[in-house]
Amino acid sequence: MDEYSRFVDWDKMDVSAQSQDTKELSCTEFQELKHLARQGYWAKNHCLRAKVYHKLISSIPCRTVTPDANVYRDIVVKIVGKRSSSSLPLPEFVDNSLVPTYCLNAEGVGAVRKIILCIANQFPDISFCPALPAVIALLLHYSKDEAECFEQVCRILACNDPSKRLIDQTFLAFESSCMTFGDLVNKYCQAAHKLMVAVSEDVLEVYSDWQRWLFGELPMAYVARVFDVFLVEGYKVLYRVALALLKFFHKVRAGQPMESDSIQQDIRAFVRDIAKSVTPERLLEKAFAIRLFSRKEIQLLQMANEKALQQKGITVKQKSLAPPKRQNVHLAVHAENFKSEIVSVKEMRDIWSWIPERFALCQPLLLFTTLEHGCSLSRFYSHSEGHEPTLLLIKTTAKEVCGAYLSTDWSERRRGGNKLSFFGTGECFVFRLQPEVERYEWVIIKHPELATAGPETGNHSSPAPSTLSSGSGPSEPSDRLSPFLSARHFNLPSKTASMFMAGSSECVIVGGGDGQALYLDADLNHGRTSHCNTFNNQPLCSENFQISVLEVWGFRDTMNG
Repeated sequence: MDEYSRFVDWDKMDVSAQSQDTKELSCTEFQELKHLARQGYWAKNHCLRAKVYHKLISSIPCRTVTPDANVYRDIVVKIVGKRSSSSLPLPEFVDNSLVPTYCLNAEGVGAVRKIILCIANQFPDISFCPALPAVIALLLHYSKDEAECFEQVCRILACNDPSKRLIDQTFLAFESSCMTFGDLVNKYCQAAHKLMVAVSEDVLEVYSDWQRWLFGELPMAYVARVFDVFLVEGYKVLYRVALALLKFFHKVRAGQPMESDSIQQDIRAFVRDIAKSVTPERLLEKAFAIRLFSRKEIQLLQMANEKALQQKGITVKQKSLAPPKRQNVHLAVHAENFKSEIVSVKEMRDIWSWIPERFALCQPLLLFTTLEHGCSLSRFYSHSEGHEPTLLLIKTTAKEVCGAYLSTDWSERRRGGNKLSFFGTGECFVFRLQPEVERYEWVIIKHPELATAGPETGNHSSPAPSTLSSGSGPSEPSDRLSPFLSARHFNLPSKTASMFMAGSSECVIVGGGDGQALYLDADLNHGRTSHCNTFNNQPLCSENFQISVLEVWGFRDTMNG
């Protein structure tokens, strides 16, 4: 049909969707390109899409010495030799069982393996890149020959712009992206996340499939539309689309029995057959309707997860015929080693599914309990200080159970001197387990432009505790700043920071979402809760309650003891 048809099996392509209009693309402004990509301007013209891909990839800033088409022509015969391309062994950094063919003809299918081997020869620093076969297979549809496709893929791999993340090329980057995706699902797809928790023994194992959904299971017409936007907007697009896939899966499959013994297999099957329920346009519309994170926030969250993995020594994939043994998020709460007077193992595992992935790799460590250490607030502080984060659990005499995930060391309370001052980060949240399970997240900042504000000034004092009971009204989703990251990352002025905790010699205060707040007296025998009924949610517990048991848990590194 055109000069870019050499590797295409047109019997597999939806030719009826291919317009023959001689469209051109002359714009260079990012905003206009973004709009055109999202609208599918070049999606129905094979030749135009090929030219747009070439233009966008050519503009990627790369390392000074980046292999090009001539390099491919020089090395392909030496590397491949006379071997049949279908029998070529692939490098360990790709998944040999996941090499999609999309709508390629026999020559194209063989070319994918040849290009992968040549890339392995030119990029010895790649240690783990499961998305690579899918990217090559896709780009072959829009390449004149193998050499051109090789050059385009090399430019994507050799991108040296630190602000432009494209394809994960190490096990550390891949694993941290899976953890980051898990964090995002936990926040922005809570209904789907609850389903994953209910039916899966290992939530992170399910979320580790997120790139496979996009680069492996998603049909050609869909992955091409995603790639259109990805080349313009970058890595964040992949997170958005994967979140949208999970939202649609939950919507379509909610209440239905599982089709297999594995939720992973069910999601993969749903993505493969997504055309039965969702169009490419609807998928992208859903993805970009999620008003959430900025690129900076994603980078900070990714860095935090990478650091957590590095500290645990999880940096390379174990070479084994079996799948790599992953640190199981749920099994970090070991039944044989866990004992609480407040929550069961199952309840603690549910709490574990709410916390940031980098800490879910740890197991709970009991730091303080009123049954053993008494009801002294000073002992509460002495046992809790030096641990960040911590988990507060409370059981009342009325058998209500509530608590809070506290991201910051209690020693921070001293920064205010004798004055009650608030501190903490947006990762904090409060929750109720009995009589009903509910989690309340707090951070709603109405001015995300403050993320570029200057250094903090003044102290960290906050309004009186009574202010917590008033809460803040719901804001538009576009007004929210990601709750994952500390105010210190953004140098936010103290009055707008997500300060959540306060403590003095007289009391402990923990403020939460929808106006939920806990106030504990100095003797840790009594407390009260305040509640702003913004969304008709039930309060954490009785307005004035008596504490039966209070526990503080830390997070012990399961890899390094």
